[in-house]
Amino acid sequence: MKYEPEGDVCFLKRSLATFLTLILAAAFLLSACGNASGEVSSSPEENEISDGEEEKKNIELSLWTYPVGGWGNSGTLSSLLAAFHRDNPNIRITVKLLTYDTGDAEIEEAVQNGEAPDLVLEGPERLVANWGVRGLMADLNDLWETDHAGEIYESVKEACHDAAGSYYIYPVCMTTHCMAINKDLFKAAGAWQYIDEETHTWSTDDFIAAAEALNAYGVENIAAVYCKGQGGDQGTRALVNNLYSGTFTDPDHTRYTVNSPENIQALELLRGMKGVSFAPDLVGADEVERFCDGELAMAFCWNVFMEVNQTVSNPNLNFDIFPMAFPTNDGEVNLQGGIWGFGIFDHGDDARTQAAKTFIRFMTEEDSQYTRTVLASTYWPVRDMPGIYANDQLMNEYGIFQQYLGDYYQVTPGWAQARTAWWNMLQRVGSGTDVAQAVKEFEEEASAAAEGN
Repeated sequence: MKYEPEGDVCFLKRSLATFLTLILAAAFLLSACGNASGEVSSSPEENEISDGEEEKKNIELSLWTYPVGGWGNSGTLSSLLAAFHRDNPNIRITVKLLTYDTGDAEIEEAVQNGEAPDLVLEGPERLVANWGVRGLMADLNDLWETDHAGEIYESVKEACHDAAGSYYIYPVCMTTHCMAINKDLFKAAGAWQYIDEETHTWSTDDFIAAAEALNAYGVENIAAVYCKGQGGDQGTRALVNNLYSGTFTDPDHTRYTVNSPENIQALELLRGMKGVSFAPDLVGADEVERFCDGELAMAFCWNVFMEVNQTVSNPNLNFDIFPMAFPTNDGEVNLQGGIWGFGIFDHGDDARTQAAKTFIRFMTEEDSQYTRTVLASTYWPVRDMPGIYANDQLMNEYGIFQQYLGDYYQVTPGWAQARTAWWNMLQRVGSGTDVAQAVKEFEEEASAAAEGN
């Protein structure tokens, strides 16, 4: 059943201030388009050497960015680069925009061909746990010796270095992933009573009761446990782990702990819930599309950037989205977080490495520029900067989820293989395989990867 709201419904029921904020965000995010190759060019005259700087060597650097909020948009990047080039005319930076569908393959091909970029904007799971431990990245420990680096949240610091204490990423921004519900539909079905509107939380029992209310109202498609690939898998992991207080790894990030009674119970619950399906034909982005088109009552793949993006680009969005923490049985919510920052591929050229560090310092050290760097991402700073979103109702609403940030375990050895094993396991559960057996197979695959077998 696709819910059709009654009466005149605006595409997003927010205050006028938030509406204007979103329109400005749309203009910001859509202000320019890159060329077909995904490359961003800067104006040559911005890189001319001024009088007295003739002795400085021109250095050309490449920056490849995954789609981290507005950092995945060419118009946003052109503005940020223009500011950097004005202050550093001898360093010219070109940008390539990556997607999560093909970005990893493009990086690997570039590494194999000896053409890896100088700078990459991504998270610790790639910069530290993958390329860093493989010896491909430059050591950034000197960047962590500044006063500003000392202000970075301890939980973020812990995710940015390897077991030996070498830092391969300097963080820029962070967010906490959540889920979302169709508020209009929940109210119409009598399921809103199970939501704590103030804290954006609910219990596992509330989740079950809300689904039953939606079923009784005639909603056939409540939610989809998407498992076509790894896209958006932070949502399915958080869903399963929170339902009965399970975990994904041990606290020291040395082994995978999915094979537990708590996680088995959660998977059995989901498979038995009417209106909840396991969807081997969907990844997170597909689920988001179906949710925003009104075909699902809730989405497990969600964060603030998705709401901003959908609000300005989806003409079918005609209901009020209410972001939620994942349901939990003990009141202790542990949400998956995202941390993004810069890493430098080590080309054995100290001049290029130092120039790349100059770029990182420019974007992250001085408060006014760092504020622009963070605002471009539409996420949150990695150090305490009160009031950065003081006048933004939407960002303040989503800011509540920062307190629910759980363990950043994406740096566990064998992470890439474990992600694949996870969605394969969900497919097996959805096809009817005994849950305990499917989880056992996941453990065997993930453990072998963690041990390097």
